[in-house]
Amino acid sequence: MLAGVFGDAFRFMPNHFSLLLEKTGETAELAFVALGIALVLALPLGLWLGHRHRGLLLALSVSSAGRSLPSVVLIGLGIGILGVGFWNNTVALVVLAIAPILTNAYFAIDGVDRDVVEAARGMGLTETQILTRVELPLGLPLLLTGLNIAAVFVIATATIAGIFGGGGLGDIMARQVTYGLGGVFAAAIWVAGLALLTAAVLGVAQRAASRRMAPKT
Repeated sequence: MLAGVFGDAFRFMPNHFSLLLEKTGETAELAFVALGIALVLALPLGLWLGHRHRGLLLALSVSSAGRSLPSVVLIGLGIGILGVGFWNNTVALVVLAIAPILTNAYFAIDGVDRDVVEAARGMGLTETQILTRVELPLGLPLLLTGLNIAAVFVIATATIAGIFGGGGLGDIMARQVTYGLGGVFAAAIWVAGLALLTAAVLGVAQRAASRRMAPKT
């Protein structure tokens, strides 16, 4: 039976390629808008707290809350405030993305060698210059790890948006009567592909940052 379903899924793809492409674009838009907003909200706070070496409890609390909050509950609460649609789902995804971004930004900067920071301070660099020129480049690999985790998590969770009027590939997955089980599996495969592609791109950036920071021999 499973082989038959996968066969149906791979037959569904070429026959509904434009539909899958359109829905993938909707899922990507929803996910990346949420990631962008989460970055604007969480990244500066995480960098500042890490630079000040304060707020560890806040970072850990946000991380724990982000992992424990069910996506469906967040989206359901959003419906009561914003109604059904794109922004209701975006707000829920922003909340989910903030945790790994804030936590990894904090630990990326907090974990930079204190001697390096003090040396930069002794050379007359301002606190902003120390953060942007010393701590941020050194902490970039760990920071990108947090972004990678958030991106994959948000893309996977964005499929729930189809149930609540957010469109995207989740719309296909929520309408088995219309698209059949093959269509549901096809949409799931495309979600996985989008998540893996995003993770691969961020993984390349993370490895490049790690190589750049590696000691020269």
